[in-house]
Amino acid sequence: MADKNTRPYSSIVVDGDDRAPARSMLRAVGFTDEDFSKPQVGIASSPSDLTPCNMHLGELAEHATVGVNQAGGKAINFSTITVSDGISMGTKGMRYSLVSRDVIADSIETVTAAEGFDGLVAIGGCDKNMPGCMIAIARLNRPAVFVYGGTILPGLMPHDAEEQRNPMDIVSVFEAVGKHAKGELTDAELKEVEKYAIPGAGSCGGMYTANTMASAIEALGMSLPGSSAQVAVGQPKRKDCEAAGAAVLALLEKGIKPRDIMTRKAFENAITTCLALGGSTNLILHLLAIAHSAEVKLTIDDFKEIGERVPLLADLKPFGKYNMSHLIRIGGIRPMMKLLLDRGMLHGDCLTVTGQTIAESLQDVQPYASFPDEQDIIRPFDQPIKDTTHLRILRGNLAPDGAVGKITGKEGLYFKGTAKVYEGEEAALIGILRGDVVSGDVVVIRNEGPVGGPGMREMLSPTSAVAGRGLIKEVALITDGRFSGGSHGFDVGHITPEAAKGGPIGIVKEGDQIEIDAVKNTISVLIDEEEYATRMAAFKPTGAGAKRGILGKYAATVATASEGAVTDKID
Repeated sequence: MADKNTRPYSSIVVDGDDRAPARSMLRAVGFTDEDFSKPQVGIASSPSDLTPCNMHLGELAEHATVGVNQAGGKAINFSTITVSDGISMGTKGMRYSLVSRDVIADSIETVTAAEGFDGLVAIGGCDKNMPGCMIAIARLNRPAVFVYGGTILPGLMPHDAEEQRNPMDIVSVFEAVGKHAKGELTDAELKEVEKYAIPGAGSCGGMYTANTMASAIEALGMSLPGSSAQVAVGQPKRKDCEAAGAAVLALLEKGIKPRDIMTRKAFENAITTCLALGGSTNLILHLLAIAHSAEVKLTIDDFKEIGERVPLLADLKPFGKYNMSHLIRIGGIRPMMKLLLDRGMLHGDCLTVTGQTIAESLQDVQPYASFPDEQDIIRPFDQPIKDTTHLRILRGNLAPDGAVGKITGKEGLYFKGTAKVYEGEEAALIGILRGDVVSGDVVVIRNEGPVGGPGMREMLSPTSAVAGRGLIKEVALITDGRFSGGSHGFDVGHITPEAAKGGPIGIVKEGDQIEIDAVKNTISVLIDEEEYATRMAAFKPTGAGAKRGILGKYAATVATASEGAVTDKID
C-alpha cells in the first residue's frame, strides 16, 4: 500500500521535510510512522441522538474504520450534521431539511478536500444524509463507497393481534393524528400509537425516501451488494461497513473513481429499480442533484420516458402493505434488479464499487419465491400493481416547467375538484384537521418552494391528516413544496415555477376548478386564457421567504425543483 498512486492527495499533505508540522498534528491524534505511508480514507458519518435514523451511526463508523485499517489504509473519522424530518415535520424547522442536504455535501467536500483524503466511506441514515453524501462523492471524484445505516424494524402493539398483522411506522403516527381529529381515536389510543410505532434505531420503514435513496445508490453501483436492504441493528450491517472500508482500498488500487461508476446508464438503472419498487417523489429531486454533481445530463423528462416502460411491482408502504424489513426477508432489492436485468431493463455493463459489472454482481442472485403462494410483496411482470410508473411528470398551465405526481392508481388516475387555497402548510393542516376540507376539494398549498419557503418543506402532516380523516380517495393536494416518501394519495408537488418566483400556482383562487390527469400527464386550472393572462399580469409574487442566514443564502442560490434544487448551478 506504499505505492503513491494510491495516495494522490495524502502524499501532498504528509510527505517531505516541509510537511513536518502536518505530521506533528497527526501524531497527536494517533498516527505512527507507518501510517504516513498508507492511503488516508475519510469516514464521514452523522451520528446523533436527535433521530433514530442516526443514533447508531457512530458504531457503524467504527466498523468502517476497522475495515479500512485491516485492508492497509489509515481511517480518519469525521462527522457531519443531520436534520430529522420526522421531528421537524409540520413546523418552520422543516425549512432546514432540504437545506441540510447541501450542508452535508458541502461539509464532506470541505473536510475531504482540505485534509487530503485519498478515499471516502460515507455513512448516512436519515433522508438528506444519503443524497448529501452522494453529491459530495460525485463532486470529489475520489474512490468512495456509500453505506446505508439501515432500515428500522416495524413497531408493534404489544397486546393487539390485528396491529401485529399491520405493523406501524412513523406514518402511522401522522395518520393517527388525523384519525384523532376525526374522533376515531381517543387521547389514550393516540398516545399508544405514539409510544409503540418507533421501536429503535433505523430509518423510516416503508419505501419512503431513505429506503428509496438507499436502493437507488445500490442500483447506481455506489454501495456494496445488499447494503440497501439491511436492518439498522445487527451483524450484517456491521459487516457491510467493514467490507465498505476494505472496498475503498481496492478501488484505490484499481484506480476506479465514482464518475467511472456514475454514468448516464447507471442513473437509468437507479431510476428503473426505484420505479419498480414504488419509490419516493424525492428520488427525482435527489438524483437530479447527484447527476448534476457528477456532470451527467439528467432531466425530469428522463424519469417520464423511463417510467413509461417500468411497471410498479412492489407492494410496499406508503401505498402498499409491507415495510422494507419484510422485503429483506424475501431477498431485498437484488432479486428485483435481477428480474429487471433479465428482462433487458437494466444496463448490465455498468461498473460497481465491487469492481464487477451489474450483470456480474447479479449472476448468482436467486429469484423471489413464487407469487402469491410463497410471497405477495413482489409481483411478476404479468401482474403488476400498475403497468407504468407511479411517479408522473405533469405539465400544464399550473406547472409550465413541470411537477411531480405520486399517483399509483389506487386513488384513481384522474381528479377534478374545487381549489381550497392555503398560504403555507400550517394553515392547510389547521383547515384539514378542523374539517374545512371536504370530498371533491383540491388542497392548494403554495409559497413552500425552494425559494418561497425557503427550503421546500415536505407536506406529510397535511397528506397524513387527509388520510386520517378518511378522504384519501376524495381529496387531492397540490403544492410547490414537496412530499415525504410517506405521503400517499392524489398528490402533486414540485410545481414549477413556484409561487414565490411568479409561478401560476400563485394565481389560483378559492373555488377554481383544477384538473389533474395522470394519463395525459397534465395539471391545469380551468379558467379561460384571457382570465389566466389577466391574473398573471396582476400577480405580485412574494419572493424569497428569508433574506438572511443560511435560509437566505439558500434562497439566493437554489435552482428550481425541476433542476434538482441544487445550489451550485452555473447558468
